[in-house]
Amino acid sequence: MKKQTIGIALAVAAAFTAVDASAQQKFLTIGTGGVTGVYYAAGGAICRLVNKDRAKHGIRCSVESTGGSVFNVNTIKAGELEFGVSQSDVQFNAVKGLNQFKSGAHSDLRAVMSLHPEPFTVVARKEANIKTFADFKGKKFNVGNPGSGTLASMQELLGEMGWKMTDFALASELKPDEHGPALCDGKIDGFFYAVGHPSANIQDPTTSCGARLVSLTGPAIDKLVKGKPYYAPATIPAGLYPNNPQATQTYGVLATLVTSSRVPADQVYTVVKAVFDNFDEFKKLHPALANLKAEDMVKNGLSAPLHEGAARYYKEKGWIK
Repeated sequence: MKKQTIGIALAVAAAFTAVDASAQQKFLTIGTGGVTGVYYAAGGAICRLVNKDRAKHGIRCSVESTGGSVFNVNTIKAGELEFGVSQSDVQFNAVKGLNQFKSGAHSDLRAVMSLHPEPFTVVARKEANIKTFADFKGKKFNVGNPGSGTLASMQELLGEMGWKMTDFALASELKPDEHGPALCDGKIDGFFYAVGHPSANIQDPTTSCGARLVSLTGPAIDKLVKGKPYYAPATIPAGLYPNNPQATQTYGVLATLVTSSRVPADQVYTVVKAVFDNFDEFKKLHPALANLKAEDMVKNGLSAPLHEGAARYYKEKGWIK
């Protein structure tokens, strides 16, 4: 009888211990983008490194596929995401209360680090005979899905060019996972996408149906790059994708990791430490991350104030004062 009582007592104690351990574990989610995009891969790389030491710090990190930059920033503001990946121009607009954030600046938005460059990439159906972006007037073109930084950047470009969405025969709003198949099926003639390279999202249509990359150059682009601090010229290397032996001239932004001032400093510190304490491993987790430099990631493309948890780590490393 005594043995049975002791056994029951031990089982109860074990159950309480398990509940206590579960209660102590903290969960963080990173909002990214489409599953074939680099945002999803970059978020996964960050979570992989955080989770590697979760037995020590008690934080479990997960990745969520979302509508992209604008969606992530708004969802962070609503307290439904702890972290999100966002284009540097969307971060800038959110802090300043501009464009898609005219209803009010996000005063609680905080920068964590910048990630990979994101050239604006225009891809055309082989049979559409597109030579320049201007050739898309009157064509079926995918401008980006609602809530994405891609759509926000497309709208800014069209505004500078004096175009409207109605200048396209069709301005579709497909998600990144959908625009490649739609192009190869002839449902659209081209698409615009902000993405790090190399990207499976571009690899697929260039391989499957000989899709061609189109340069983004001209007076409107020159004016945007000169006038906006978050834009910079970019080149997609020659031969990076099948059927595209030429270098593609364009411009673009940086992907950045953002959070809220409401997320505890210790949690943000843990995420940053996981990335930079394992930096060589981080850079190997996706080709778009391969050429990152730590000293650039703590300043480039960051217009929101640094989160105190990130700043603490960077000061320890001597990267900021």
